[in-house]
Amino acid sequence: MPETGPTAFVGDSLTADGRWEEWFPDRDVSNLGVAGETTDQLLERLDDIIASRPHTIVLLTGTNDLVWRAPVERIVRNIEMVLHRLRRDLPDALILVQSVLPRERAFASRIQDINRHLWQFAPTVKARYLDLWPALASANGEINPAYSEDGVTLNDTGYDAWLAELRPALELLRAAPPVTGTIPLPDAAALRAYEERRASNEA
Repeated sequence: MPETGPTAFVGDSLTADGRWEEWFPDRDVSNLGVAGETTDQLLERLDDIIASRPHTIVLLTGTNDLVWRAPVERIVRNIEMVLHRLRRDLPDALILVQSVLPRERAFASRIQDINRHLWQFAPTVKARYLDLWPALASANGEINPAYSEDGVTLNDTGYDAWLAELRPALELLRAAPPVTGTIPLPDAAALRAYEERRASNEA
């Protein structure tokens, strides 16, 4: 499918601080990140994002909700609503939803719970899911300290680690069959491997 609109990077400060035009010079890039944004706030501005008619949407959201002690169920529901509206109003768009990034150890279990739900939900709206946890998390469930000085925001090394996963994911998204085709759920073996990795991080 020819690209007839921008690639919109949507999220909070992790997205807002990205140098997307520099990193993806071959794309018409739109940085729609907003520092400090929660999923509630993302829903409030979603009409503006849809009105920009992006060809590709790269979504990363949810970490700020954790600081405000939002329940996992609310965070998941909000992200699912975002994805549902994007698919409804942009039926031809390519959508990549990324896992919530690891941060301080205390949040590990809740983040992995959110990510498990997103992994399962994404195919229902013909979106692709990118699991960034293995690339960015330490064995104890916190973000790799080489990638962040404060346990939340990314340094240059952290962005490099993210980009190493994101670049091939976007190429696969671009080369994927039309979004009207089916995108299968992860198979049982993959789900078991994910749960085993989650359990080992919580140990």
